[in-house]
Amino acid sequence: MRRRIAQAAIVAVTLSVIAGCSAHSSTSSPTGGGHQVLRVGSYRGSQGNYRSIQAAVDAARPGDWILVGPGDYKASSGRNPAGRSDNPTAVLITTPDLHIVGMNRSTVVVDGTKPGSPECSHKAADQNLGPAGGGGNLGLNGIMVWKAANVSIQNLTVCNFLAGNGDTGNAIWWNGGDDEDWNGGPDPNDKIGGHGYYGSYLTATSSFYNGEDTAASYGIFASDWSGGEWDNTYASNFITSGYYIGACQQVCDQTINHGWAEYNALGYQGSNSGGQLVIENSEMDNNLDGINANSANGDNPPPQNGACPNGGVSPITHTHSCTVFIHNDVLDNNNVNVPDQSEPPPGSVPTGQLPYAAAGTGIVIDGGRNDTIIDNQIVGNDAWGVTVNPLVDSGPPCTGGTLNFKRAGSCVFDDWGNAVIDNTFGQNGHYGHPTNGDFGYVTFEDGHPANCFRGNTAVGGGSVEPASAAALQVKSPSCTGELASAGASDARLPGEAVCDSLLEPIPGQPRTCPTGPYPQQAHVVMHPLPKDLPTMPDPCAGVPANPWCPASKAQRRGEGSPGS
Repeated sequence: MRRRIAQAAIVAVTLSVIAGCSAHSSTSSPTGGGHQVLRVGSYRGSQGNYRSIQAAVDAARPGDWILVGPGDYKASSGRNPAGRSDNPTAVLITTPDLHIVGMNRSTVVVDGTKPGSPECSHKAADQNLGPAGGGGNLGLNGIMVWKAANVSIQNLTVCNFLAGNGDTGNAIWWNGGDDEDWNGGPDPNDKIGGHGYYGSYLTATSSFYNGEDTAASYGIFASDWSGGEWDNTYASNFITSGYYIGACQQVCDQTINHGWAEYNALGYQGSNSGGQLVIENSEMDNNLDGINANSANGDNPPPQNGACPNGGVSPITHTHSCTVFIHNDVLDNNNVNVPDQSEPPPGSVPTGQLPYAAAGTGIVIDGGRNDTIIDNQIVGNDAWGVTVNPLVDSGPPCTGGTLNFKRAGSCVFDDWGNAVIDNTFGQNGHYGHPTNGDFGYVTFEDGHPANCFRGNTAVGGGSVEPASAAALQVKSPSCTGELASAGASDARLPGEAVCDSLLEPIPGQPRTCPTGPYPQQAHVVMHPLPKDLPTMPDPCAGVPANPWCPASKAQRRGEGSPGS
């Protein structure tokens, strides 16, 4: 469900250090294995070979390492992938098997603000809105890996890359070829174009917001991709989601481990993603909505389906569900003052935040299928801890959905086969509406595999709330695929969810709120980064010997790349 796309001509320039210098012409250090170590900036008094990250990327060959010294690396414009003038990007990577490592997570900063401005400045005059195009500015992406397999990016911060009229505003993006026929609109047959990645000790954030058209869109992002892992990462202040994995069908094969997302519209979003996909040991807190897995007519093809490919069995669930949310802390996702997709003008009534975000909800399965939510701490979410429900979209392609369901032009993705088991809930539902509490579900269609709810308890071992949630564990504990009828855990839940999401189910017809309104945005609050985000213990680990890493611990151990 990414932002609109526009065409324009772009002037390509390299990303430069704040001093604005061009690359050195000196050669890089070859290694015994034939791979170069290219050094950007300076580190501990030793000058590198290059003064821009893009220049080092351009000079690198598959298998090379790029080390980046501390500095504020800014962009004045951007490069585009071949044939894609909608993707201006500060650092564009098209060479496979590169290893890019910052020497310090906090002080190596890829910065979207204007050259000469303070690092990650929050001032409006310091923001770089990208090249002109589409009747305005196209915006910029930060770092984009375009269809290049097995690229690792580690130990750096990316800030203030803002959206505009292009497919932009994304901090770190492994892009396997999103919307390849973008001149004619989204392609219902988008293909997986990227394979393999590794990202660790990454920070993605923004300090600036002045409405939807100049906001940071996504933090750490993979689309049309199969295979990869993010570990020890952080994302905040994004208008859409801190983490995003989408358009990878049932071959995602990706993991988020030790992630932390806060102050975003969504902590994690997975659109039309599935198969082997694991979100684990992570914290999603103080977002509008913590975790959302959804089917939708965007980042095609839908639906979102967590079933293991080819009838396989997950080593985690020991069932046919391979998309798993496990061992996460999903806390206090009640923040209505995050950057918002549709902040209303003063005095007006909003018509939608995100079409799949309900304020105060920990985990939402929106038209998703065959996902497992297991052994998480889900606490302090003031609407619901977990909801499992359909997503109502509009029009074709509606692959895997029901076109014209109940009204012309609608596309409904129903939910089924999801398991909510062995989670610990506490202090959810403080908005106080009758259905608010630990969990609930809605389904629209008969004859699909039932969602199941089993072994969930309250903190301290008590019963889940409200009574409709407790009753679900008696009514629907079996996760063996029995067919279910349309219905809801509480007949009032569909209306409550629509009210909380600020949606108009029928365009132009105001929504109804059966038991009163839910909280709405007062004003956007942008939050600074935490002060204790850890840097890599040894950024030289696995790096071939070079002037910055003459004899690393990893070299003495004979270890290879952490991303290999």
